[in-house]
Amino acid sequence: TPTTPPSALGGLGLFTVLLGAALPLIDFFIVNVALPTIGRDLAASEAVLELVVAGYGVSYAVLLVLGGRLGDLFGRRRLFLWGMAAFGLTSLACGLAPDAWSLVAARVAQGAAAAAMLPQVLATIQATTSGAPRARAMSLYGATAGLSMVAGQILGGVLVAADIAGTGWRSVFLVNVPVAVLGLVLAARAVPETRSSRPEPVDGPGTVLLAVSLLTLLAPLTEGRAAGWPLWTWLSLAAFPVAALAFYLVERREDRLGRTPLVPPSLFALTSLRRGLVMIVPFSIGFSGFMFVIAVALQEGARLGPVEAGLALSPMAVSFFLVSLAGPRLVARYGTRVVTVGGLIQAVGVALMAFAAWRTWPDLTWLPLLPGMTIAGAGQALQLPIVLRLILSEVPSARAGVGSGVMVTTQQSALALGVATLGTLFLSLVPELGMGDALVTTLLVQLAGIALTVTLSLRLPRTIS
Repeated sequence: TPTTPPSALGGLGLFTVLLGAALPLIDFFIVNVALPTIGRDLAASEAVLELVVAGYGVSYAVLLVLGGRLGDLFGRRRLFLWGMAAFGLTSLACGLAPDAWSLVAARVAQGAAAAAMLPQVLATIQATTSGAPRARAMSLYGATAGLSMVAGQILGGVLVAADIAGTGWRSVFLVNVPVAVLGLVLAARAVPETRSSRPEPVDGPGTVLLAVSLLTLLAPLTEGRAAGWPLWTWLSLAAFPVAALAFYLVERREDRLGRTPLVPPSLFALTSLRRGLVMIVPFSIGFSGFMFVIAVALQEGARLGPVEAGLALSPMAVSFFLVSLAGPRLVARYGTRVVTVGGLIQAVGVALMAFAAWRTWPDLTWLPLLPGMTIAGAGQALQLPIVLRLILSEVPSARAGVGSGVMVTTQQSALALGVATLGTLFLSLVPELGMGDALVTTLLVQLAGIALTVTLSLRLPRTIS
């Protein structure tokens, strides 16, 4: 059926979809500095507090690809509006939760709402822009993603300490409600409607198998340590490779039959997408693991308040923002070797933070961390926005929804794995080494992960189409 070409995405429309991209990422990290207060107020155990984080992250990761497919099918603007409205309502439910388990349930629903909204951002950019405007929009998306992850933790500390109208930790969720209302008004006016020119029905078996695969991996890793590694966690991990293999075989069969599976294996024939996804995994694991560990170490070990712990990250946010603005020009001149240089710069920053922690613990404050935070933020800014742009650079507009869904699912799953792996390592080392040495050891492990991302960056295509 002939379709009307979509309108171009204007400045206000781009701002609106980037606002929609920022909200889910901010909310993944905003609770890190609020968890101690939530635990005291709701008398929640450590295992339940982990579910406040994991419930959001897992439901978000599991449903992202489906959200992208539904946008292709029913209209990306429509799904964006529904997702934004649901995100506002579930944020309100989180902020009004009377007990810990109600908060966990609301966080799971909030993750599902984010999964409906976020894939439409990248798909809309892909479908309504081209050439230099697309490069600029993708660079801004990458900058927004990185900045949101750092800003979320800073904002969480400020809101908890401000205790607005006696709301305490609840304000970290309630603040989303007016922002979601603003997003709905702007999206209705400024975001053009797009959908796939050849929409396909939802791949039921693929959707179920992908959900099972991600759940069997992420649920035990995020909840296992706090729960004491019961039998179900080991059974779940054992089921993961079986579920993942079944998912791959079903998707390959659908692809060969000429249908459109949930995640078409033929999509991975795109070198830029395949190699970019491989690199984004260790980068995101290190990013989220660091954010979780530094929040716990500064509050529980160095005894900083939530504002001080959050503001310690502000040099990273500022340098990330400023350096990311130069990313498009640097890539145009030097190609993707900028990513390799960014990894090396990030390594220097993390090494300086490890040295500062080793020298000053337990009197670690924002000042000794300042050089390392600033340098690490600059290095991250030369990696994340560029790699995100590279991954989708060759994905055709007709597959924009599924392509963006695959990318953000990979990124979100890796973010959840970062908290599960580096976070678990850090908390496991604390009883034996003490929090200071555990922090230094975890940062050195992150350095090994950065070495891997630097190596993988050498395999990226030299230019971005």
